[in-house]
Amino acid sequence: MGEPRKGFVERLFAEHHRALQAFFYRRIRGKSQAPDLVQEVYLRMLRVSDVDAIQNPEAYLYTVAANLAKEHAVLERRQLGAVSPDDIGIQDLLGELPTADRELETDRRVTRLRTVLMQLSPKCRAAVALRYRQELSYEEIGERLGVSSNMVKKYLVQALAHCRCRMASME
Repeated sequence: MGEPRKGFVERLFAEHHRALQAFFYRRIRGKSQAPDLVQEVYLRMLRVSDVDAIQNPEAYLYTVAANLAKEHAVLERRQLGAVSPDDIGIQDLLGELPTADRELETDRRVTRLRTVLMQLSPKCRAAVALRYRQELSYEEIGERLGVSSNMVKKYLVQALAHCRCRMASME
């Protein structure tokens, strides 16, 4: 890696770092991932073999960032799509009662789960409570929340994906 390329990229990032981070904040769901995406743009810019061929460095930088934001969105949709509230396995896990020797661990998990659930939007949190506490159908939940049954399903998928990710990171 030549020094001119590295210097070019560092100068570009010194000028646009904050704006680039704001760019990702507006485009991604998990705001905490924005700094990582900015870093990935930096690494991708360092891989450019001929920086002299770039006629508009700022436009090129934001094109790289936009492409990365799209890749991130596709990956996030795949991860959310992998979780379904109708999965028998998910239903079994949610309905499983702990044994006496696991009560302490269960109390810790419940505390963590409450913390994670509070991070959800109010409607998303309400959909989870109505589905798993009151065992209402998607249609019934939709009527209570004033949304379609498809939106209820989206809320539940988002909640399950969020809970799965956050609970795993807290263990």
